Amino acid sequence: MAIEEQIIRTEYSEVMQKSYIDYAMSVIIARALPDVRDGLKPVQRRTLYDMYELGIRYDKPYRKCARIVGDTMGKYHPHGDSSIYEALVVMAQDFKKEMPLIDGHGNFGSIEGDGAAAMRYTEARLEKVTQETFLADLDKDVVDFVPNFDETEKEPAVLPVTIPNLLVNGSEGIAVGMATSIPPHNLGEVIDAVKAYMSNNKMTSEQLLEYIKGPDFPTGGIVVNKDELKDIYAAGQGKIRIRGKVELEKGHGNVRDKLVITEIPYTMIGANIGKFLNDIYALVETKKTADIVDISNQSSKEGIRIVLELRKNADVEQLKNLLYKKTRLEDTFGVNMLAVADGRPETLGLKAVIEYFLDFQYEITTRKYRTLLRKELEKKEIQEGLIKACDVIDLIIEILRGSQNIKQAKACLVEGKTEGITFKTKASEKAASKLNFTEKQASAILEMRLYKLIGLEIQALMKEHEETMKNIAEYEDILENHTSMSRVIRRHLDYIKKNYAVPRKTAIENAEQVVLAEKKIEEMPVVFLMDRFGYARTVDMTAFERNKEAAYQENKYVIPCMNTGKVCIFTNTGRMHTIRVLDVPFGRFRDKGTPIDNLCNYDSRVESMVYVASLESFIDKKLVFCSSMGYLKQVDGSEFDAAKRTIAATKLLDGDEVTAVEVTDRITNLVLQTHQGYFLKFAIDEIPEKKKGAVGVRGIKLGEKDRVEKMYSMIYGEEQMIIYKDKEMSLNKLKLAKRDTKGTKVRV
Repeated sequence: MAIEEQIIRTEYSEVMQKSYIDYAMSVIIARALPDVRDGLKPVQRRTLYDMYELGIRYDKPYRKCARIVGDTMGKYHPHGDSSIYEALVVMAQDFKKEMPLIDGHGNFGSIEGDGAAAMRYTEARLEKVTQETFLADLDKDVVDFVPNFDETEKEPAVLPVTIPNLLVNGSEGIAVGMATSIPPHNLGEVIDAVKAYMSNNKMTSEQLLEYIKGPDFPTGGIVVNKDELKDIYAAGQGKIRIRGKVELEKGHGNVRDKLVITEIPYTMIGANIGKFLNDIYALVETKKTADIVDISNQSSKEGIRIVLELRKNADVEQLKNLLYKKTRLEDTFGVNMLAVADGRPETLGLKAVIEYFLDFQYEITTRKYRTLLRKELEKKEIQEGLIKACDVIDLIIEILRGSQNIKQAKACLVEGKTEGITFKTKASEKAASKLNFTEKQASAILEMRLYKLIGLEIQALMKEHEETMKNIAEYEDILENHTSMSRVIRRHLDYIKKNYAVPRKTAIENAEQVVLAEKKIEEMPVVFLMDRFGYARTVDMTAFERNKEAAYQENKYVIPCMNTGKVCIFTNTGRMHTIRVLDVPFGRFRDKGTPIDNLCNYDSRVESMVYVASLESFIDKKLVFCSSMGYLKQVDGSEFDAAKRTIAATKLLDGDEVTAVEVTDRITNLVLQTHQGYFLKFAIDEIPEKKKGAVGVRGIKLGEKDRVEKMYSMIYGEEQMIIYKDKEMSLNKLKLAKRDTKGTKVRV
């Protein structure tokens, strides 16, 4: 019975739904999205706090990253060492972060996609700016501390960051059902915008863009859709178009002109630089451009330098446009300013981010000065007690000498109790009964050393008391007066800007959409050649005519076509692959060519060619399809004029395959030959026209395990001879029958 009481009966789908929602919210809030207040994800916050706790400050020696990662994982972030180390590495990379938060020592990866060395080799410490703006006031009760995962430690719920880090360093993260992508911005511009908003909180996102010109990527580059930024920053969503910076270096004498890429789009960081170079190689190989004669990547620690050597009289502007259009030299950065605000994910515009940041600044500043005021009031209480004690020091000494224990002496100082204390005179006892020090004052008096009675020490105490009273007045003014608190925040922002702001790297401008004026291709007849090994090429008609005999002897397919046309390959699997003739290498007759597998989706390992022809040769005619199970149909050739490179040319039953495809032009009769030696001759008019998606009609009745091996087409008035079982045979002698009959067994 006790076991039954523990069974919870519920709908399984409800349990799954609740569990998945809990999981999703955990990923969203506790892992993937940054907090709008400090701009950090939990793993980043915990790593920085752990380094602070370990004392790995900017002015202290570097410590092994393995130590930092292990300590962070053991105390605060039990999600695996790789995620912690990856977050640490990114915070140290100046090509990913506008303002790196960690000072890395060792191999922390490169802009070209090289990974960081293992954590046991690299070292790190906090940057000075991180200490001053992220962790400076943790001892002043400015943020709440919460228990860690096993409730053995405390960690800050948010760091008391005093710069708009969400905007300065941006953030990227993929949660469950949502993702964030916030570009980095210039520190100086963001601080100016915050100060402007403090002066006028009615400002719109568009007005704030007078201060924040747009994103400022560490890799530089050029944002080319300036006019669209106001809508992007108002909504917190949109697409920013970025271009790399390209410069023309003029050559002198025998030195060629060079097109040099010195800055890349932010989205090209990492492996995409290699892809960019491959894309340029592809443009050269496919003859999209003939202006590039050499490509070299001369990038180093000093910066990006990708050099394209140009041929003489190259069209530089056209080449630039080609690179922008066909490679990632122009790319888009998708903005989705999603962050955790008030404990829930929210897409924020620029104004909202600054509002949340300032609310947080007033909150932490209030908490900081409340803590400072409380400490100063405690100091004031003790200082006043000591000053008062100095005036009656002889009486206090008499009380101490006459007391039996410290408790008795303290009771006298606080409450004026004189019972049990020996006094020299009644006057002293009467004076002692009037004492009313506080508990803290009494403790300070009892702990006071005799050297404090020296005249200079008393003067220092008086001066310290004056300083304390001055601080109390200042702190009370800051806490009670909004203008005074704003002045404090402004002063700190000015200090940060003066010491850490850097010039903008990314240019912001408007540029026209790239229009690629592709050169008009001169239309001309060519001949498509493919040998029995599947290597294809095209040659001009003159070269073909000179080598006509060799062309037919050495090649399996010889197809005259236009260079602007298409070649279609029908396969036994029922698919049709299309090749643009322009994509086939054009050259001399003796050139080897390119494997057909590389020119289209045809895979020679799993399919075989049944029919190869130019599209223009059958587009206005009909094709007849024959399958191994004996199914036939006619299809209009126009159905195969498709934009896709591969389409289904016919529908096949399970286990069936295409045996033959022919153009029906001039054909009067068809002959089907089966594996078991049956021949059936019938008129082509008996085959109906169908759509390419149809199976067709049965052409011949097949015996068990028999199949159609070949289909022969016959033209009226022409003798049709074939070789069957090594003997010559005339198809004209076959008796004309009806479709869907068994046919005649031929014994040779």
